[in-house]
Amino acid sequence: MNIERLKQLEKFLKKEPNDPFLKYAIAMEWINEDIGKAKRYFEVLLEEHEEYVGTYYHAAKLYAELGESDRAEQIFKKGIIIAEKTGDHHALRELKSAYNEFLFDEDDED
Repeated sequence: MNIERLKQLEKFLKKEPNDPFLKYAIAMEWINEDIGKAKRYFEVLLEEHEEYVGTYYHAAKLYAELGESDRAEQIFKKGIIIAEKTGDHHALRELKSAYNEFLFDEDDED
């Protein structure tokens, strides 16, 4: 994690509190250092910025890694719907691929 970048992002977020990219960037800074903080930022994004497609892939992966399979699946499904709705074909392909991998991994665990 780059502390200076995180401080800069938080400073920008104070000026632009409704910017989903800044919240996403902060979540990504925290993801390898403090999963709880990353998770909180992802939850805010999912709740307040539903159309921000970039959130879904990383949030679902995080929940899957934490063993919260039901929540991960819910996020994958919602992300696929949002990507279809917004016409973001790249995100749609990534989400479908990651979701299929997730389902395969879930089957292996059973």
